[in-house]
Amino acid sequence: MRSSFGARVMAQNVPPDGRSMSSLSAQVTALLGLHYHRPFHRDSVFLLLFAFGPLAWLSMMGFYAFQPLPWHAIWLPAFLSVALWQPLLEELLFRGIVQGYLLQSMGRQKTWIGLSMPNILTSLLFTLTHLVSHSLSWSLLVFVPSLCFGFVRDRFGSVYPSIVLHASYNTGYFLLIGGATLLNSR
Repeated sequence: MRSSFGARVMAQNVPPDGRSMSSLSAQVTALLGLHYHRPFHRDSVFLLLFAFGPLAWLSMMGFYAFQPLPWHAIWLPAFLSVALWQPLLEELLFRGIVQGYLLQSMGRQKTWIGLSMPNILTSLLFTLTHLVSHSLSWSLLVFVPSLCFGFVRDRFGSVYPSIVLHASYNTGYFLLIGGATLLNSR
């Protein structure tokens, strides 16, 4: 009988001398990619992917139906959700738990296109989950940014760069759509 992932994590290297919580904490931290290894904000590849954001926003703009919204009433809650909470939670779930588990299971071996298989599989799952609340075309458009988020997760061994990148993409898109919506509502 196969044990659950959580049971395997808890059973690995748990010393009998009471240090089990620190061992478990270290394992969970490693799995989620919560280590900060090196300054990603100075990395040329990270900066290139950061600059890619406006291209992603513009490609998605045609798939958004502009509707007048009461921005004065919803701006702050909507901004916090789109620019902070969603990137944080999505990156911890997808790049932290899912990609972290796949990296431990499959390794970091790159495919012929230079991306890891855990990144590709995680990005496919990320894209599929967007079908719940978005159209097929919109969901497919999040695949490429998702690959970028997964790439920096692999490159730095941490979810922090993917959280920052995801938040910057969402923030820019939110401001672009919000600005266009405000202009169209006048």
